[in-house]
Amino acid sequence: MKAIAQKTVTTWLLICSIAMLGIISCRKELKPDPAATVLNDASAGKNEHGHLQQAKTYSSEVAISWINMQLNMFRAPLPAGTGSQAQERCMAYCGIALYEAVVPGMPAYQSLYGQLTDFPAMPPTEPGKAYHWAASANAALAVMNRKLFPTTAQVNKDAMIHLEDSLQAVYAGEVDAATLDRSVAFGREVASRVFAWAATDGTAQIALMPAYVAPAPTAEHPGWWIPTAPTPAVNPYAYLRRILTPGAAEGTTLEPPPPYSTVPHSEFWEMAMDTYNKRNHSTADQQDAVRYAWDPGYGPGGGFIAILSQTFSKAKPMLDVAALAYAKVGIAQSDATIICFIDKYNLNFNLIRPLTYINKYIDASWTTQIPTPNHPEFPSGHSTINPAVLAMFTDVFGDNFQLTLHTYDYLGYPPRSYNSFEEISIDLANSRVYAGLHYQATCDKSRVIGKKVAANILAKLKFLKD
Repeated sequence: MKAIAQKTVTTWLLICSIAMLGIISCRKELKPDPAATVLNDASAGKNEHGHLQQAKTYSSEVAISWINMQLNMFRAPLPAGTGSQAQERCMAYCGIALYEAVVPGMPAYQSLYGQLTDFPAMPPTEPGKAYHWAASANAALAVMNRKLFPTTAQVNKDAMIHLEDSLQAVYAGEVDAATLDRSVAFGREVASRVFAWAATDGTAQIALMPAYVAPAPTAEHPGWWIPTAPTPAVNPYAYLRRILTPGAAEGTTLEPPPPYSTVPHSEFWEMAMDTYNKRNHSTADQQDAVRYAWDPGYGPGGGFIAILSQTFSKAKPMLDVAALAYAKVGIAQSDATIICFIDKYNLNFNLIRPLTYINKYIDASWTTQIPTPNHPEFPSGHSTINPAVLAMFTDVFGDNFQLTLHTYDYLGYPPRSYNSFEEISIDLANSRVYAGLHYQATCDKSRVIGKKVAANILAKLKFLKD
């Protein structure tokens, strides 16, 4: 076992070293994606101190490197105390820390202090002194990942140390020691404050809550959810988590599902039959979509981290655009997840899954393509969260962004190609019906809510200065 572990470490060091060659070769200024023109034009003015570089002069390789590191760690045991929704939590706080670590180098943009719920003031930079923003980003992401993954495998801990040191060695050849030290200290202090804030978000309180016991259906509420697995219910205490954006849930009141009924050809029965038929007659492509949406390699929400990495690799944004995208995507994923799960366990909905209903009233032998998640059906998690997240991709990178996803090549799944982030969103939502996990009406209504969450975040948070 020791030999295997040593081989794994050696492999990781080789991977990181290869990545470093790519980072060095990318030190020239990359051509930004057209969707980033507004941001880069807004930041075009030079600081009166000509030696002070802006964040837009650095590539996004530091962000890509740490995102890929995080994807690897999600294949290992999840961070202690973060629960089943760990991916969205890590995504949000890493994105915020990255943004705050470089936003002083984005003259047209401002901190999220005073905007995010209870968000603390960030450390000031030293007036008139230069900063190497990629070094600040590297330091911040290194601290965040170490703190968010305290129980990850030792090979991952070693790889994090190697990645941070290797990137810093590159930056040491670009600036004087004082500038490098100042930049690293700034990034670390930003991450320290962001993590201290994250620690008060309610996650620790959730870890102390008793096991959730689902209320049994009653004569008054015969359509209440019945757990589909003997494992603990997923995320029942989401209401204890802090929503990052004040007002993110405004206008997201859900239109309820059709009245519960077991009468053949009633609206509810027909809704269940629709799922039954779509699952039974799904095409090979639709079954592939189901497997992709399942996030088999990275867990709930992990697929969005992979999409972010692949989007960066194609668009090649500069560091300012990458930080903005990472923050927006992470915040949307976190807030949409919390809002969705609060609604799921709202006893006004708390809806029965298709599997339970169909097995009892239509076909006792019917099965879903993938296991049914152990939480209520309405609203749909995928169909609420993915429109919020992918709206942020569209906001930064624009409509008609063509992307071929290779997320699960390593599992032998064929890649999937899309002409826009909206296409990805629709595909992910509909896949849950083809899998047999949701009713189509649920997914359609949930997508509306997810888009509203995104619109609220974009309206409430002011990244650009007035």
